[in-house]
Amino acid sequence: MQLDTESLRTFLAVLDHGGMTAAARELQTSQSAVSWKIKRLEDRVGRQLLLRDGRSLRPSFEGRNLIEDARTIVATHDRAAFRLQGSDLTGSVRFGADEEVATSHMARVLGKFKRLHPNTAVEFVIDASRRLPARLDRGEIDVAAFQVKADEILPGDEVLWTEELRWMTSLGAPHAGTPVPLITFGEACFYRSLAEPALDAVGMSHRVVFSGRSSLAVRAAVDAGLGVAVMSTRYISDDMVEWEPGLELDPLPDVYQVARATAGSLDPVVEALFNAVVSTSGEDD
Repeated sequence: MQLDTESLRTFLAVLDHGGMTAAARELQTSQSAVSWKIKRLEDRVGRQLLLRDGRSLRPSFEGRNLIEDARTIVATHDRAAFRLQGSDLTGSVRFGADEEVATSHMARVLGKFKRLHPNTAVEFVIDASRRLPARLDRGEIDVAAFQVKADEILPGDEVLWTEELRWMTSLGAPHAGTPVPLITFGEACFYRSLAEPALDAVGMSHRVVFSGRSSLAVRAAVDAGLGVAVMSTRYISDDMVEWEPGLELDPLPDVYQVARATAGSLDPVVEALFNAVVSTSGEDD
């Protein structure tokens, strides 16, 4: 019996992402190709590895026994492949990002870049979207991913994704009065620069009651009923509801997560990292 790596990768993707369709999207292939690879794997082992449970799939007893070994085989294969295709690219590059790029995802992107280019050095820093453009201009970092409004997108920027924003509060704390208890990401909070002018425009007084440096902290504060926050729809939980201020506020704009590199001619290592960030922007966290 010989187990091929791509069939094992597909098997794991189906389990990790909840089905054939999501696995196909993750692997950038068709659903029929995913189904075929699963069938080929089951034919080779002579056992059913996935069972349909309503609209979802779950591993059979044999499938559960295969999972750990499958992960080891795929990881070992990928590590060997990265080493063999490593480039001769050299140099150092400094990358900055805000919290919204999902730190764990971007760390994986940079880890993959480092494995592909083992002779490079990558420095990764987290900072606020409002501070990162100035750090690029000053040459403190070489590539950055951060949030901007539509009129702040520069010609060389690459849009990674769009953020849809909502005013949110806790299900059990409507906060209908004033001053509005505002939850923010701190002094340099990108959303604060949108929230406070909107409240000022209709004469609603407000006070900052909580400042957190991460989406996790802000979500926890909203869930706990501490106040109202402007949030991306990606981070809304089941315990939150849209805030009803009692007055009509200007609609919140969509904001854009962009990748930007230092102006001028790019060093090869800087250009390579910029392209790596852009090419992986659609991958799941």
